[in-house]
Amino acid sequence: MLDWSDRHYRYFMRQITTQTELYSEMIVADAILHGNREKLLAYSESEKPLAVQLGGSDPQKLSIASKICEDYGYSAINLNVGCPSDRVKSGNFGACLMREPNLVADCIQAMRGSVSIPVTLKHRIGLDYEDSYNALLKFVESIAKIGCVDFIVHARNAILKGLSPKQNREVPPLKYNFVYQLKKDLPQLNIMINGGIKTVEEIQEHLHHVDGVMLGREAYYNPYLFSNFDELFFSELNNDSNYVTKTRKQIAKSMINYLEIMALKDIPLHHITRHMIGLYHGCANAKLWRHTLTQDIIKSNNIKTYIDLMDKMEN
Repeated sequence: MLDWSDRHYRYFMRQITTQTELYSEMIVADAILHGNREKLLAYSESEKPLAVQLGGSDPQKLSIASKICEDYGYSAINLNVGCPSDRVKSGNFGACLMREPNLVADCIQAMRGSVSIPVTLKHRIGLDYEDSYNALLKFVESIAKIGCVDFIVHARNAILKGLSPKQNREVPPLKYNFVYQLKKDLPQLNIMINGGIKTVEEIQEHLHHVDGVMLGREAYYNPYLFSNFDELFFSELNNDSNYVTKTRKQIAKSMINYLEIMALKDIPLHHITRHMIGLYHGCANAKLWRHTLTQDIIKSNNIKTYIDLMDKMEN
């Protein structure tokens, strides 16, 4: 998520869940080839398992960028052909690429050929107002032919004309049944579902039908939702029953050392705390938390403001 899931947000989320796979912001392949790689790709080891999400439509550039990302130590590489924003459409990548399945297949094949880590695809169930499960099935089959086995499916169409990116996350109807049917028809693939998922109960229901669940905006606005995910979803998988669920206050305190380190690097504190606003989502003292992180921290840029806040917060 551009401007959202940066390294500060991911470090914060690792204080809540150690096992859930995290994703980078979408990074354009050209930026990796020609930009500041350290700024774009650097992360803390504690953020792993961590996938990097790439945008682009040039197989050769994506291949080179993928190799660079692998050398940086990312756990997986995801190609985004689901983003509906004008910025990506004008660059001929994102959701508009669903009209060019052969090009997407070429991109995935080139990426897979340059790395040994998994290469996955994130996409929508369709474009504009086309309501065809068969078109979705055909699209996925065409990519699977070249060896891609991991698909993350946002269960809405992408409307490329007339809707903003925000509206594209809310207006097109969710069709979870399309994704469920995809798993039934292609059981050999790993099918993960995304879109409008907000509760543990919803996640558990989806897992009866597909292989995995991705949360986007809800993970940002309500991060404490993930507080018991390690125990719920990974204890049996990892044969480990010792995962600990932290309180909100414990999570907030665990960020103090990180904030101190970033302050020494002259990084404004609100660049980090802006990602933490949702920690007390739904709590009685949420307003105090939000106000301090969005107003007082910006004014003072002083770690003491944050530490003083800890005394006022409940668990």
